Formats: sequence, structure tokens, C-alpha cells
Amino acid sequence: MLSYVSYDIVFQEIPGEVTLAINISNCPNNCKGCHSPYLQEDTGEILNETVLAELLESYGNAVTCICFMGGDAEPDEVERLAVFVRTYSGGKIKTGWYSGCDIFPVNISHFDFVKLGSYVENLGGLDAPTTNQRFYSIENGTVTDMTELFFRTGKET
Repeated sequence: MLSYVSYDIVFQEIPGEVTLAINISNCPNNCKGCHSPYLQEDTGEILNETVLAELLESYGNAVTCICFMGGDAEPDEVERLAVFVRTYSGGKIKTGWYSGCDIFPVNISHFDFVKLGSYVENLGGLDAPTTNQRFYSIENGTVTDMTELFFRTGKET
């Protein structure tokens, strides 16, 4: 079973979406320089359909996407919960997954967005042009690399 530590409404993780990001614990990746090392511990509350239904009832009109931040220890469970979100919301809420896996997990097909890649400190995060991490949009079976949307230009606006 997946456990979550916290959640928040965010605006940068999924471009163009108001996202309810759910921080999942028990991350097996142990990336050096991890920005959320507390998520490496097996802690938090159980994340299941009841919790997701409550979150959707509370935030459903305010968000356009739910993003699972982690869950690499149980990718099949993340997929199952993504299916639940789509079904429960009648397809109105998109789904995303931020994974530290370096390759696309098999049998994962119910996401609109997926971020893949372990954090490699000297390559930088998703906002660095040198990053190994990739952000994909998935629409009608077509996977599009959208990583460039995160790159910082260094220009202030």
C-alpha cells in the first residue's frame, strides 16, 4: 500500500494545470541531493480510494490534475489509483506521475503526464537544460517530450 505525507495545490509541476500534488513516501531511489529526503522514509497515512475521493470532493472544482509525487516502490498501485481518479472524476481530472525511474515502467498507461528520471545532482533538476530528467505529455497514445517548458532562461520578466 502507498502512503502519503502531504499534499498541496501547485502550479509548476504540470504546465498549464492547477495540480493537487500528493507526496508519496517510501521512495526507494535514494538520489544524492534529493530535495525531499523525508519521502525516503516509510511514513505517513495510507493513500487509497477513500482518501482520493475525499480530496476530489474537497478540491475537485479547484484543480484540473492530480499528480502522484513518487510511488516508485509500487508503480502498479500508482497506476491503479490513477485509474480510480479518472473514473471517479468522469475523466474531468487529469493525472500525472513524478517518478524517479529512468525508464518508462511497463503497463503504465493511465496518465496524461509523466516525469521520469532519477535526480542526478551535477545534471540538475527538471528546470536545468543539462538534466537527465524528462517530462512527457501523453495524449491519445502519443508521447511528447515537454521538458523544455521547465528550462529557466536566466532572464527576469
